[in-house]
Amino acid sequence: MKRISLFAMLLAAVAGCAADSVPDQAVAAAAGDDKYIVDEWQVPYEKSRPRDPFVDSTGRAWFCGQAGAYLAYLEPGTGTFHKYDLADGAGPHNLIVDSDDQVWFAANTLPYIGRLDPASGEVEKFPMPDAIRDPHTLVFDSAGDIWFTAQRSNYIGKLLVATGEVRAFAVPVPSSRPYGIRVDAGDRPWVVLFGSNKLATVDPATMQLEVIDLPREEIRPRRLEITADGAIWYGDYATGRLGRFDPETGSVREWLMPGGSRARPYGTALDDNGAIWLAEGSSPNRLVRFDPVAEDFTDVVELPNAQGSVRHMYFHAPSREIWFGEDSNFIGRVRLN
Repeated sequence: MKRISLFAMLLAAVAGCAADSVPDQAVAAAAGDDKYIVDEWQVPYEKSRPRDPFVDSTGRAWFCGQAGAYLAYLEPGTGTFHKYDLADGAGPHNLIVDSDDQVWFAANTLPYIGRLDPASGEVEKFPMPDAIRDPHTLVFDSAGDIWFTAQRSNYIGKLLVATGEVRAFAVPVPSSRPYGIRVDAGDRPWVVLFGSNKLATVDPATMQLEVIDLPREEIRPRRLEITADGAIWYGDYATGRLGRFDPETGSVREWLMPGGSRARPYGTALDDNGAIWLAEGSSPNRLVRFDPVAEDFTDVVELPNAQGSVRHMYFHAPSREIWFGEDSNFIGRVRLN
């Protein structure tokens, strides 16, 4: 395994509401034989839990300040940050960016799903039905509509973007905590139920919800990815395993993480070679790569400044970069050479 110590750390001054320039810093150059390059930027908005980056069409990396009630972006080339305060204290938990570079976010504490127009700074709010108190994680389907989870409410939802209608699906497992969500090639959403050893899915044709048991009672799946063959891959936060569920056969296979049973896998990403990446909860955190063809963990990437948790990850295919937020108030990326 090749371990990486190379990183670029950019320090910033205290934030304002306009663009925040980061002083020029020496950035270490990649060694010729380095397989991965880690870059980390210290976010200038203190103790704000920056999380869930998503790269727009211009290369800006948008992220949420969950504890700071803001949305912001980083311009990686200059190290400049720009912040949009959410005056209502929305507790933004997750965001995604559409093809028009409109930023959609989950206002986890109010609750609503918001759409920020970066040009004007205006936010359009899509309120939730009474049953949904905490929109959590968002994902687009092929039509541009948004499926989402609501952890404490115990619901899965779908926002029809054109009309603002929200369809709500109650999960019939008490305290199951719908958490990570992805949509497969057939526009079917898949959800891990973090408070249980179960998965859930909704048939997009019939809108019927199905709950699927995983084999061990102690499994607690937190995030997931879906590979080209339709397999559902999840990180088991409770016992440190990567699991694979086959929807065709119902079979489940598991692999112990490099960090062992206490690895606490959290954020996940799927790269353009079909490899699964997971963030282990070591101190500092690290990313591990699993090759589904070789059926083995092949690489470990150290994240020098990542303490606490890497909660969500995003793979930007055009640049071959994995983006993530760090509880230690950094935004990071791993460049895949």
